[in-house]
Amino acid sequence: MNTRGAKVRLSRQLGIQLTPKAAKVMERRPNPPGQHGGAKTHAKGTEYKRHLIEKQRLRAQYNIEEKQMRNYVNMAMKRPGNPVDALIELLETRMDAVVNRAGLARTIYQAQQLISHGHFLVNGKRVNMRSQRLRANDVVSVSEKGRKMAPFIEASEEMITRPTVSYLERSREDMSVRLIHIPKPSDVPVLCDLPMVIEFYSR
Repeated sequence: MNTRGAKVRLSRQLGIQLTPKAAKVMERRPNPPGQHGGAKTHAKGTEYKRHLIEKQRLRAQYNIEEKQMRNYVNMAMKRPGNPVDALIELLETRMDAVVNRAGLARTIYQAQQLISHGHFLVNGKRVNMRSQRLRANDVVSVSEKGRKMAPFIEASEEMITRPTVSYLERSREDMSVRLIHIPKPSDVPVLCDLPMVIEFYSR
């Protein structure tokens, strides 16, 4: 199976650039795949379909399974306050999301793979669980051995031009990132109608 091709196709279906290759392809072919470019993602459809698409867009950006997403939404709905705020906190404080946002990996897929191979430390301790939750002021860093690997050398070079988000403080020299504070939805570059996702799982 051509996984790169599958990710490009998924990106075009959902209208989001999940990988650098997908971004290049979508510049040339912005329409979804299919005959004559297919139907546009945001074309009017049933309410259920619109909610389904938004849920799929959110899942794809974090590359998590359906069961995981449902669990996160259920947890968010049980917390006091706005469930959208709670959902963003649960997703954005995952270790793989922080690694990806900081530019320590090129994509969420690469972040998850590098974490599972044990190339990252949290507050000096090795971690290999991509879903590990981080707290404010936690520091994620690349291991000494990992810094010599091609993916991290490339990431270091790309950090020069790749911006990060306001709730992260990264160091290119140390190949590390600190979670300054828990982000709010307005801080996070997620391409998705989050209230629709909450509504989808509330049915």
